[in-house]
Amino acid sequence: MVSKSNSSRRQPIVGENPAWTDPSCPVARTLDLVGDRWSLLIVRDAMDGARAFTDFQQRTGIARNILADRLRRLVDRGVLDRRTAESGKRQVYSLTAAGRDLFTVVVALRQWGERHAFSPGEDHSVLVDEAGRPIPPLRPVAASGAPVGVETTSVRKI
Repeated sequence: MVSKSNSSRRQPIVGENPAWTDPSCPVARTLDLVGDRWSLLIVRDAMDGARAFTDFQQRTGIARNILADRLRRLVDRGVLDRRTAESGKRQVYSLTAAGRDLFTVVVALRQWGERHAFSPGEDHSVLVDEAGRPIPPLRPVAASGAPVGVETTSVRKI
């Protein structure tokens, strides 16, 4: 748990505190929080403007009971915010700061899929910038700006 006196660090997203796959690994913990197919598709659609239950259901084709469960979990885990619409008739969802922080993750998954999940020449969607140009491939870099990869990085516990 992050100390409240340390304002430079964020509070962790824990929700209902699931049993962590590997409590010291950020990848495992993140997958425990948002790693199932439907959760990431809901986050993707929220990034693309979905707000209401019916928006998410129409875009994903997810069963109503599963959608309700995933929306509840994403709200509980601090990824989505839920409020009553101005009409007072339905709930609307929006990304929290933590949810918006998943943008890079969603882009990385999309770009991996563009390279590895389609046959050559097979039609698929492409993420573009405001000028309509495809987003360049994401590439991790060292503090120096030099490219890094599997061969040049290691994990340390802090």
